[in-house]
Amino acid sequence: MGRFTEQDHADRMERATRDAITAGLAGLLITPGPDMTWLCGYRPPALTERLTLLVLTPESEPRLLVPALERGDAEACPGAGALRISAWSDGQDPYAAAAGLLRPQGHYGVSDSTWALHLLGLQEALPLTSYRALTTVLPMLRAVKDAHELDRLAAAGAAADATYEEILSVRFSGRREREVADDLTRLLLKHGHSQVDFTVVGSGPNGADPHHEAGDRVIEHGDMVVLDFGGLRDGYGSDTTRTVHVGEPTEEEIRVHETVRTAQQAAFEAVRPGVPCQEIDRMARTVIETAGYGEHFVHRTGHGIGVTTHEPPYLVTGEEAPLVPGMCFSIEPGIYLPGRFGVRIEDIVTCTEDGGRRLNNTSRKLALVE
Repeated sequence: MGRFTEQDHADRMERATRDAITAGLAGLLITPGPDMTWLCGYRPPALTERLTLLVLTPESEPRLLVPALERGDAEACPGAGALRISAWSDGQDPYAAAAGLLRPQGHYGVSDSTWALHLLGLQEALPLTSYRALTTVLPMLRAVKDAHELDRLAAAGAAADATYEEILSVRFSGRREREVADDLTRLLLKHGHSQVDFTVVGSGPNGADPHHEAGDRVIEHGDMVVLDFGGLRDGYGSDTTRTVHVGEPTEEEIRVHETVRTAQQAAFEAVRPGVPCQEIDRMARTVIETAGYGEHFVHRTGHGIGVTTHEPPYLVTGEEAPLVPGMCFSIEPGIYLPGRFGVRIEDIVTCTEDGGRRLNNTSRKLALVE
């Protein structure tokens, strides 16, 4: 897919500035990380102690302060034409340079990835300024995706689906979890991912740990195996989970898996504009609680996804923000029986004008593997 255009980035920076004003901020201060990449398309060639700062305020066009030795890289970024780029040289005080771009008593939103070194430097240069994390003041900054972003997320989801379809033909029994995880990594890369973020393979009792890392346990006949994997393709995330069984499952295993599948479906069917995020969590949780497994559903129902694989919105009790068309998030209820097995089913879903659309479309039935 082609790169985002200068106009795409200009529109994002303009929208972010408007949102900052609405939130009562003097502006936004963005350091290298997903926010900077999304807003202006700049990704510094190296993450160093040198200050790089995108400043968005209503008084001026977007300004990007960079180390002098990286100015050429900044001027080549996709959003460069919508930026006023300035540089500071080694030996100069970068915080004094940044201070000239800010109000002396301004209240700013700061990207979560900002180093303490830089935030403390700004506070020392402008002691009357104050700062709040973007996740606190603008949690939905990147939550609503445009059509081009949705295309990338759909492509990432399709690549993860193709990976799952292929992994079903791999032998599980008699192999270590990390060997199957290596297969997942290989297949994600084969299907176009540039970065693999995680490959959870939780077999038997290890499946009862939602964030189990694939280890040396040998997968046995009769095991439930939780497969949770994803990464970045064309700069946007994938994240899907399916639970498979080595050989024939027991009646209890079938019942638990069907409970999770029903909960996931109920949550999906609740997706529509205006519904509070916590309502999606409630729908999944109600199904699992009614089946008698409520205490074994130990995490939120979902998280947003975009240029990172975990970001707002979060589908969890207490999150009252409404769903908006273009939001993308996981729906991933699970049941985890300590010392025995776990089951999780996860799709990425986008909110549409009249409901929800899955970006993962492999079967949610319990697959049997060898």
